[in-house]
Amino acid sequence: MSTIREGMPVLVRHEGDWVGTYTIVDNAGNILDKHESHLSCQFPEDSTYPYYQINRYKWANGKQEEHQFPGTYKDKTLFFDTERILGKAWEIDDSTVILWFAYKTAPDMNLYEMIQISPDNNYRARTWHWFKNHQIYQRTLIQEERLR
Repeated sequence: MSTIREGMPVLVRHEGDWVGTYTIVDNAGNILDKHESHLSCQFPEDSTYPYYQINRYKWANGKQEEHQFPGTYKDKTLFFDTERILGKAWEIDDSTVILWFAYKTAPDMNLYEMIQISPDNNYRARTWHWFKNHQIYQRTLIQEERLR
């Protein structure tokens, strides 16, 4: 059995801190929300979880949120099962990770995220496609760069 570092080399390239902007749009392209982000992607050595992510969000009106996502690993797949979400992520090529997740409080809703990392590992482009009852209703556009 491989470790997460061996089995998911593209994901490992995301290790570190990322800052950027989330822009949420409806199906017509109208902006519904926009906020800043700071994400930390970690691969703890001596931990129950081989992957640990912390998402911090900040809005212009002063609102702030922080969420933690410990992940388990098996067979080239990263799994999340927290109080907030259920999901999994897998690599599809040498620069792309796909994530599927659902909020536990909204069983009729789920989303797919495509995460692309640049060849120099310093920039990410991410898109979320939000579905409710199997119909797309909004998208989240995320542009990030590695915090240096």
